[in-house]
Amino acid sequence: MVDGVLARLRAADVPVVGFLTRELREGGRRVGFAAEALDGPRAVLAHVQRTTGPQVGRYGVDVEAFERVALPALEQAREGHAVVVVDELAQMELASAAFVTALDWVFALPVPMVATVHQAQHPVTDRLEQRADIEVIEVTEVNREALPARLSARLVAAWQASQHERS
Repeated sequence: MVDGVLARLRAADVPVVGFLTRELREGGRRVGFAAEALDGPRAVLAHVQRTTGPQVGRYGVDVEAFERVALPALEQAREGHAVVVVDELAQMELASAAFVTALDWVFALPVPMVATVHQAQHPVTDRLEQRADIEVIEVTEVNREALPARLSARLVAAWQASQHERS
């Protein structure tokens, strides 16, 4: 779903910053996850063979590797010239205290943003979902196909408005 939103934003020449979380597969089996900045840098976030760091299910999380990718990607949002994409907010990413701190200032920025958030309860995401300035849209089988177009249209309009306000 996020890939569809990104493609539409890029097609509309809207700058984007942030990061994606991607599955790592070997032999058709999921073995981990990678964090990938939208401008290129990538690192293994978690892997079944990792035995150090926080454990989330069967995956060992490499907090430092995640921070090397995600924190600089989010730092670019401070410039206020782009839509911010955070994919995703879940237990692995939230294992980073520095990332949790960064979320506070990122969500306070006057910039358009889209984030994917796990459905599990967690103090950080529960707090974000309670904010009046955040709209939570659940992805379902019924709305999954239409969401990329709907969200990207809203993000393009919000980005254009934010650029108009800056000038």
